[in-house]
Amino acid sequence: MDNEEFILGLTFVEFEEVALQVGLTGLILFMVFIIWNLGKESKAGRYGMMWLFIGLGVGFVGFVAKGIIQKLLGIE
Repeated sequence: MDNEEFILGLTFVEFEEVALQVGLTGLILFMVFIIWNLGKESKAGRYGMMWLFIGLGVGFVGFVAKGIIQKLLGIE
């Protein structure tokens, strides 16, 4: 695909990179809302909510940490 094609004033590659970051951020925020709602609906309390966020949130925390480590080491 040619890099000179423009979408909303960005090249295709730039648009793809921005869309990926926005989409993943939205997905992670939605997962945080789901975990919070699950704790609220089940009346988990403060301690139970903490364990819900630790247990269910560790997956996307690892995903974000992987991206940060790749940026710091220059691996892409």
